[in-house]
Amino acid sequence: MIYKEFQDLKLSALGMGAMRLPVTGGKDADIDETATAEMVKYAFDHGVNYFDTAWGYHEGNSELVMGKVLSEYPREKFYLATKFPGYDLANMTKVEEIFEKQLEKCRVSYFDFYLFHNVCEMNINEYLDEKYGIYDYLMKQKADGRIRHLGFSVHGNYETMKRFLEAYGKDMEFCQIQLNYVDWDFQDAKAKVDLLNEYHIPIWVMEPLRGGKLASLSKENGERLAKLRPDEEIPAWAFRFLQSIPNIVVTLSGMSNQEQLEKNIHTFESEKPLDQEEMGTILDIADRMVNGIPCTACRYCTTHYPQEIDIPEMIKLYNEHKFTGGGFIAPMALMAVEEGKLPSACVGCGSCEAVCPQQIKISEVMSDFAGMMKG
Repeated sequence: MIYKEFQDLKLSALGMGAMRLPVTGGKDADIDETATAEMVKYAFDHGVNYFDTAWGYHEGNSELVMGKVLSEYPREKFYLATKFPGYDLANMTKVEEIFEKQLEKCRVSYFDFYLFHNVCEMNINEYLDEKYGIYDYLMKQKADGRIRHLGFSVHGNYETMKRFLEAYGKDMEFCQIQLNYVDWDFQDAKAKVDLLNEYHIPIWVMEPLRGGKLASLSKENGERLAKLRPDEEIPAWAFRFLQSIPNIVVTLSGMSNQEQLEKNIHTFESEKPLDQEEMGTILDIADRMVNGIPCTACRYCTTHYPQEIDIPEMIKLYNEHKFTGGGFIAPMALMAVEEGKLPSACVGCGSCEAVCPQQIKISEVMSDFAGMMKG
């Protein structure tokens, strides 16, 4: 196992994420505890020492099961991370209640790593609002030793992330972002990496395989990669991409079965970053996979539009939703948008289309997006 230095710690470069644990009967809430315990033992035996869970994973049962399984191991032999569930605004007044319950569920007296969960457009104002006292409370827990290291995770856009860093960046020890070779450009992950480097904040990675989309590729793309590295399996390319980016400490993978765990651990037995040709190939594959609406965000459209819809941002979210096949990112971002600025507010006048250099049928995109959000 590769280890990365973080302050005075040595963390396994591969962390076990507990969002996609094995389940029984196809029900997300029904975690297979026996299979999970076997996977944790294998992970421990092969050098994994970082385990990541959260309040909402597996409908609230991930913390319970991971707490039970990990209680069989010496506390000083593993690092446990969980998060304050700010993705639900109803939780903003409950930080103390939730934190105490998390300690109980996880059967620990402290968390090695604790995060503001899912900083995004929908909750940034609440996270920054002093009346909720979230920042003050978590900083107090850190001072008392019940949080060893405090950080945050981000699914929001660059500007939202920047607002959070401007407010709390001086106290953030690490940041967890969605990072993979598709999102390097698609979700502007490169810019987020650059921003974190400006703040000298170490990077944790989530969704390295994009929810499994990068675990298998088309025959054509697979053959392109096989010519470069005949012995490298397709999922390993996603991890080799991440090994090519400086300042990444932990890469989290939500492994659902023993086979995935064993293969990922094997990959992290060595570092094999991509060379220039390999990097160019993998990013070209990513670009071809996305194949979204070709908006360049020139913003000509917004200067010739009677509504106040942020068209480039809406197209970006539309592309995300189409590529993912649904998901939570677009709906979550739209929750922060005023009703009169949603895709459904488009009147179809065509004035924006008349000045679009890419000749995008914007009204059709807005109509399609609005229909998706109703479904």
